[in-house]
Amino acid sequence: MGDFYAARMLTDDPDGEPIVEVGNLDTPSATLILSRPVRPFDDEPVLDFLITARGEWGRVETPVRVWIGDGPGEFLFSLAEDFRGWKGTRTWEALDHSLSVSAEHRSLGRVHLTWTLSGTDIECPWDFSCTTVHAAGEDMRHLAADIREFLRVTAE
Repeated sequence: MGDFYAARMLTDDPDGEPIVEVGNLDTPSATLILSRPVRPFDDEPVLDFLITARGEWGRVETPVRVWIGDGPGEFLFSLAEDFRGWKGTRTWEALDHSLSVSAEHRSLGRVHLTWTLSGTDIECPWDFSCTTVHAAGEDMRHLAADIREFLRVTAE
C-alpha cells in the first residue's frame, strides 16, 4: 500500500535552487516539479514559480503567479486539517489561472489531487491535468509543508 501514495521531497536542482517534486511512486504517468521561485516585484505581495509536468509522454511547463500567503501550500494545509474527509471537490487556483489544484477525499483515507496546468498563449491555449494520490493527514501535511517552505524562502 505504501507504494501507491505520492512522493514529494524538497531538494535542490543542479543550479542550487530549491525544487519540490510531486508524483505517484507506483504510476509514473507524470511528475510535477515546482522550481525557480522569484519575487518579481519588491513592493508587491506576489511570488512567481515554474511548474513542470513530465512523463513518458513528454513535458509541459508554465509560469505561475500566486499571492504571498495564498499559495498551494496553504490550500494543502487546509486539506490536511480535514483528514477525516469532506464531500465534493475543493479547488485552489493561482492568481494568473495558470495552475489549479482540485482535491477529492476518497475512501481509505486517500486524497486525490488533480493538478491542471494552463498555457496562457492567447493564440494557442492549452490545458494539461494529472492526478496524484496522497494519504490524508500526515502525508498531506508533509506535502503542504514542502511547498510552503519552497515559496517561503523567496517571500522573505
